[in-house]
Amino acid sequence: MLGVRVPPGLPFPAIDRAYALDKVKQIWFVIQQFLKESRTELKKVTWPTPKQAIASTSVVVVLTVIVSLVLGLIDFGLAKIIRLVLE
Repeated sequence: MLGVRVPPGLPFPAIDRAYALDKVKQIWFVIQQFLKESRTELKKVTWPTPKQAIASTSVVVVLTVIVSLVLGLIDFGLAKIIRLVLE
């Protein structure tokens, strides 16, 4: 078909099943340990109350708007200056 020849498959190295199974068990153990430790650490966290979360979120939103306005004004001003210089 269209003169395209498919190359033969590459040989795969022999896989030691016992070694592979041992590796999988090691990885699974590491994952389990990580999840157990993560759960323990998350129990130690002092979570904010809904009121605190709303207050913090409000501060972030307000500051984001202020910074974006300031940067927008700076960008607008610099664009005007560059236009004046290039004319």
